[in-house]
Amino acid sequence: MKDIVEIHWHGRGGQGAKTASLLLADAAFNTGKYVQGFPEYGPERMGAPITAYNRISTERSTVHSNIYYPDYVVVVDETLLSAVDVTAGLNPEGAIVINSGKQPEELRPLLKGYTGKVCTIDAGKISEEELGRNFPNTPMLAAIVKVSGVVEEKAFIKDMEASFKHKFASKPQVIEGNMRALIRSMEEVKEG
Repeated sequence: MKDIVEIHWHGRGGQGAKTASLLLADAAFNTGKYVQGFPEYGPERMGAPITAYNRISTERSTVHSNIYYPDYVVVVDETLLSAVDVTAGLNPEGAIVINSGKQPEELRPLLKGYTGKVCTIDAGKISEEELGRNFPNTPMLAAIVKVSGVVEEKAFIKDMEASFKHKFASKPQVIEGNMRALIRSMEEVKEG
């Protein structure tokens, strides 16, 4: 991992992009890294485009601004590809991870000439099958960990299990579903 890894999350209000960015920050922090995880949105309502950010580093970062040249981009809602310039400033040495049932090659024409790695994961399908509802943030979180390597996978899984056990102590079925969704997403993310 390079000294600082910066990630943009693009989603719509209510899809969990902000929550996923904060969970990634917690997981990275628990492995000894310095982290920042923060959203950017105004008075938007449910369904409006939102952006969240992660800055993860091996040394303390004195930068406390939005991220303009991300190493990775996570797109939680495929419809944002035509509504927002999700590849603006994206490092071609990094990658974009898109919630879609399509192959990466099918989406590349929508990415305004981006030449880096394009990855897809059908987060909606995975969450429907493992959680019974469309909660794409858990599969997207696992996919960006897999693609970026920003947190070691075994440490990530262990940390997320502890987090879910704390958050859903009275709902063990939710813990099990989320863990299945995480592991499955790491296995099913497609790189193109």
